[in-house]
Amino acid sequence: MLTDRQRMILTAIVDDYIRSAEPVGSRSISKRSDVGFSPATIRNEMSDLEELGFLEQPHTSAGRIPSNKGYRYYVDHLVRSDELPHEEIERLKTMFAEKITAMEEVVQHTASILSQMTNYTSIALGPEMFNASLRHFQLLPLNEETAVAIIVTNTGHVENKTIPIPAGISSAELERVVNLLNTKLVGVPLYKLRSKLYSAIGQEMNDYVSHVEELMNIVEKALVGDDVQREVYLSGATNMLSQPEFQDVDKIKTIWQLLEETPTLIKVVGSAPTGIQVRIGQENSHEAISNCSLITATYTIDGQTLGTIGVLGPTRMEYAKVINTMNLLSGQLALHLPRWYK
Repeated sequence: MLTDRQRMILTAIVDDYIRSAEPVGSRSISKRSDVGFSPATIRNEMSDLEELGFLEQPHTSAGRIPSNKGYRYYVDHLVRSDELPHEEIERLKTMFAEKITAMEEVVQHTASILSQMTNYTSIALGPEMFNASLRHFQLLPLNEETAVAIIVTNTGHVENKTIPIPAGISSAELERVVNLLNTKLVGVPLYKLRSKLYSAIGQEMNDYVSHVEELMNIVEKALVGDDVQREVYLSGATNMLSQPEFQDVDKIKTIWQLLEETPTLIKVVGSAPTGIQVRIGQENSHEAISNCSLITATYTIDGQTLGTIGVLGPTRMEYAKVINTMNLLSGQLALHLPRWYK
């Protein structure tokens, strides 16, 4: 258990190191108006904090820097949940006020806002397709042999597929099939479409159209894609280059490789529990970001978690600013997403 004085000094060291990226000495801490202790007293406390594992001394004659344990204590006990400056709040609201026509655009827009406001790399996972359901289905014949299938989900996602039309099937039959599908399958989760296709309308099709087997094959190709997927949106990847910690080309290269590996990135970011989570250094499951901090926040509607937004940066991250920004963004997402999630 740290004393009040140790907590004050640790806070001052973390704050100064986040700002300067330079080891912090006792003299610079003693000059702060919010500390008020002599350099000798501060040196003694810094030595004790180092023995306890909260600080590190990169060089014998240098000042101290926070360890991962020090950052963890800072995040868990010392970060202030202050409201963002008024101009930052207004800036965020102005960005969200731009015309957006689909849920994916809201999430992508959020990633962009987050990287701009924090100057770190932002990652946003779009709504899981397990949460998406069919809103509307349409088949538009291009010619006698092909048609475009248009699938619209409740999240605003629109997907187009070109599919073949077997010989002998008329446009009138296709229209009857489309009407039947929109009557029976609207609101069905995408991952259940295959089973519902046969259990709900397979028999009923016999009463409406001929060529039932061929039509069912067409519909299945149109409605059922490959494995359930999730969109990943990145913004500000090059912000890494402005951080002193990432001047090593090999180090930044491994991080960028991770950002390009979508399935791995989904696992790393999407595995966090609900709410705001902070993972520091080796608390991250992937070696590429073992020298980084990753802060994630889930976004929900009516208690249902839809996706995750995250910020990736150095362990010398402005934790208070990022956490407060993500709190505000989560609220803005909750305001703007219900329009599509119906």
